[in-house]
Amino acid sequence: MGTILSCRRTAACFVRNKRARLCRRDGLAVICRTEGDCRLPARDAAADALSAEPDRVWFRFMRLHQRMLGQMTGRIRALGLSIPQFDLLSTLTEREGISQNELAERLYVTKGNVSGLVDRLVQAGLVERRAIAGDRRSYAMHLTPEGRRLAEAGIKAQRDFVAQTLGKLPEQDLAELDRLVLAWRDLARAADEG
Repeated sequence: MGTILSCRRTAACFVRNKRARLCRRDGLAVICRTEGDCRLPARDAAADALSAEPDRVWFRFMRLHQRMLGQMTGRIRALGLSIPQFDLLSTLTEREGISQNELAERLYVTKGNVSGLVDRLVQAGLVERRAIAGDRRSYAMHLTPEGRRLAEAGIKAQRDFVAQTLGKLPEQDLAELDRLVLAWRDLARAADEG
């Protein structure tokens, strides 16, 4: 089996031994002398769990978040929408007829942000404002047929992506991940309050 080296030493060792092959995995490199020798050692899940430091887990989580966000952004952009536009449209599929104020609360943005976003979606023919009886200052937000079509296409793209990634985890692992994410969320909320 090959020799495991840290990334910093890999390039120098590889240059000195021109007949060796270089393989990489998770920040490690394996220098192999022959084709048959170039097998990466099996990962030891127990050792990984014991060596999991909060900073390392945090950075892995953040990198995963960035990767998933980038992949989803590409899928939503292929529909001609930005992520904020998709968020607004998909929210309206759940609660059509809500006011801009309610929409801002649901999207966790300011009323000014949602107002500009709604203006652009109205101009694009994806959302319409309808007067609320007895309230001259507020309007109910409704999807147009094209807005609903795009929202549903975006929701399908999101569901397909989740099925191709997270959906491939065994049920027990998914339940454990859900438990851990909820525990982490609670700790984050407590840190905000404290």
